[in-house]
This record gives sequence, C-alpha cells and structure tokens, in this order.
Amino acid sequence: MRRLLINASAALAAILLAGTAWGQEFTFRFQSSDPAGNPNFEYQKGWTELVAEKSGGRIQIELLPVGSVVEYNETLDAVAAGILDGQICDSSYWAGKDPAFGLIANPVGAWSDPEQMIDFVENGGGKELMQELLGSYGLHFIGVSTPGLEAFVSRVPLEGVDDLKGVKVRSPEGPIANVFAAAGAAPVNLPASEVYTSLDKGVVDAADYSVFSVNQQQGLNKVAPHPVYPGFHSLPLVEVSMNQAKWDALPDDLKALLEETVKEFQQTQINGLKEADQAALAEAEADPAITVHNWPEEERAKFRKLAVAEWERIAQGSPMAQKVFDTLTGYLREKGLLQ
Repeated sequence: MRRLLINASAALAAILLAGTAWGQEFTFRFQSSDPAGNPNFEYQKGWTELVAEKSGGRIQIELLPVGSVVEYNETLDAVAAGILDGQICDSSYWAGKDPAFGLIANPVGAWSDPEQMIDFVENGGGKELMQELLGSYGLHFIGVSTPGLEAFVSRVPLEGVDDLKGVKVRSPEGPIANVFAAAGAAPVNLPASEVYTSLDKGVVDAADYSVFSVNQQQGLNKVAPHPVYPGFHSLPLVEVSMNQAKWDALPDDLKALLEETVKEFQQTQINGLKEADQAALAEAEADPAITVHNWPEEERAKFRKLAVAEWERIAQGSPMAQKVFDTLTGYLREKGLLQ
C-alpha cells in the first residue's frame, strides 16, 4: 500500500508539473508612443485585452502610455536592454539610428490607402525589412498598424500638385517639408499647438496636421475650409515589436497568437478610425462653407513622383535605406503606383 501511495503521489506530481508548464503565464510590459485616452492608445489596449482573452490568460501585457518609463524616442533601446519587453511605436522615431526606419515608416506620398501600406508590409517585402532592421537591435517585429492616412487642411482650393506652388504649408522639418518644397510650396515649421491660430490668422495657408476626424473635431476645417480628403502625403507605419530573446522563449502557438491578434487589432483600428473619418466627412460636406477636395489618382502619382527624389536622398544614408528604397519602388511599380 505504501508503494502504491508513493507511485500515485509521483504520478500526481508529474501531472501537476505538466499542467503548470502548459498553463504558464507570460507577463510583459509594452510602452506606447501615444498618451492615455488617445483613440490610438485605446485601440492598442484593446489588443492587449484580446491577447489575454485568446490565450486563456497565458499572456498578460501591461500597456503603458508614452513617457511612462522612457521618452517616446527611447523605447527601442529600452526594449533591446530588457527595461521594457515591447513597444507600439511609429518606426520613424528610429530614423536617427538608421534612415531606413524613416523611409519605411513614412515614405512621403507613397500611399493613398492604409491597405496599400499593409499589403507592402505583409506581401511586398516590408516585414522582412522591418525584421532585418529591428533584429540588428535585438528586437522582433510582430506586426503593423496605422492611425491612417492623414488629411490635409487648406485655406485655399487645392485640386492637385500645381496648386501647391507658393502656398505656405505648416510641415515638420525633414522629408515631408522637402517634398512640399519640391512641389513649389513654402514649408513653415510650427508646433502642433499653433496650427489652428496660424491658419485662422493667415500665417500659413495650409497644414499637415492629423486625420480628417481630428481636424473636423478641432475646428480646423472651419478656418481652412478646403480640406483634401483622403490625404496624399502621410501615412505612418506603427510597429508592434518586442525583445527578441523574450519572443524566442514563447512557444510556437503563442507566437502565432500574437501575430494573429496584431492583425485583428490592425483591422479594428483602421476600420474604427475610417468610420470616424466618414462621419466627420459627412458633417463637413453638409456645411456649405466647407469644400472637400479629393485628388484624382494622376495628381497623387505626380506628388509621389516628386517624393521619389527625396526617397533617393534618404537611400544614400545607409545600405539598409537603399534596400528599403529598392524594395519599396519595386513594389510600387509592380502595383502601377509609380511609373
């Protein structure tokens, strides 16, 4: 009887040990580049909740708002060092480390729809480039999302590229400003907090600011009643990535689960923000004082062609930037988006 009890106890211990291993929880801390309460942050939190639900609690991700542990442009190093486990960030923040990040994250004028950028990442070589870039810093690329194609606000009618000549455009310094200058516009560097008053007072004629729903909500379309929607200049790539060693420690089923749920989060965010834009668009179009302009594809192609010269300049900055340029332009030509 004593031997039977010992054997039963050993068998029970083995079962409990196996059950513990199967039910092991992985707890991670990710930092976002968005503040708490921001719609993008809320969509990102939805992803962490989806991960917990679909993994049966085996993965728990604590999502921290921007600046919680390190500054917005320091999370790459923090994840590499294990201070954070992962990040949800605009990849252009790492352009100072390699200009390839800036080129792949927001190639000015490349995209007319979020689905174009996502197809490039998932089927056109983008994810392999992102993994190569992030892998050199000790990170693993899980997937991508985007807040969408930014609209463009203007006090003057803009029907195409030629109408940008002489227009004073609020734009951040760097590639976007350079492309606007190439189109004949006069870029003006102003902080976001000054956009409304600068448009209202005529300090600038137009502005690179945010998506249509945000512009409408903040009254920009009232003071600059010739918005361009959909926009033509900026669509940021937001990466979901984590420490490579911590990724490697996950079982294959949980790796697949993270990739699948990022895809769900991506579509939820894009569709949700698009719905908000469409509701704001209907409101704007019902206002007789606002005229919404939608550039035809040939005008978007003209702007994209101007942007290529800026992409070429960026490509000279590193071997990886050149690799991004070659892959990106090859994809665009294949899809008929670049002549």
